[in-house]
Amino acid sequence: MNTIKTTIRDKTAIIALNNGRSNAINALMLRELSQIISDIEVDHNLKGLIITGNEGFFSAGLDLIELYEYDERSMRTFWEEFLRLISALASFKKPFISAISGHSPAGGCVIALCSDYRIMAEGKFIIGLNEVPVGIIVPESIFHLYSFWLGQAQAYRFLLEGKLLSPNEALDSKLIDQVVNIGVLISSAERQMQKYLQLDSVTWQQSKLNLRKELLLKMNADQSESLDIMLRQWWSPATRSILQTIINNLKKK
Repeated sequence: MNTIKTTIRDKTAIIALNNGRSNAINALMLRELSQIISDIEVDHNLKGLIITGNEGFFSAGLDLIELYEYDERSMRTFWEEFLRLISALASFKKPFISAISGHSPAGGCVIALCSDYRIMAEGKFIIGLNEVPVGIIVPESIFHLYSFWLGQAQAYRFLLEGKLLSPNEALDSKLIDQVVNIGVLISSAERQMQKYLQLDSVTWQQSKLNLRKELLLKMNADQSESLDIMLRQWWSPATRSILQTIINNLKKK
């Protein structure tokens, strides 16, 4: 694997996103994550999943530099694969914890939202969905995932202003469950995992799926129409101009 690193400890798979400093999500990472998640799901020796990132960045979201150069077919394929990955993560029946090691805007936040429990490193980091100010229309399934945790009214407000939250703000908003020092981030995630793994796995997993039943129905519904709308906006001059400005700033860093 080129964009992720996986270790196994105490019957738990720990995936570390590993795609440059900011862990931007590109097509290769999508493919590798999709494959490893599928493998972990069916591996009876693995009982849980922890996803983390680099110190300072969980994931900065989609790799805009790469995506900006895609043609229309490649862009549609990318979004279809991204939405399938998010659906697979949200449907993942085993305990899944996000150890958010730093900044986690946009796509990074979406990955974390799929988990059962989110622990974030303390510091001057941000998390949230900031797509609207960038000119990207958030797919309906991702709004449903956001509102599952925040409540519909708060998710509505946060999404439309592209609000990014500090770790403590995210904790207060119920977007995350715990804030810890980066030095104990993984051990804290492992402790929470053991709480889940002490319970009967069949009971726990079926209860999880029952509690997410309505969410998963919404996430797995046909999204072709909303995807068409989103992609038309992606190619609009206004959005392309915003993206170009962002990309120029990224390249200067």
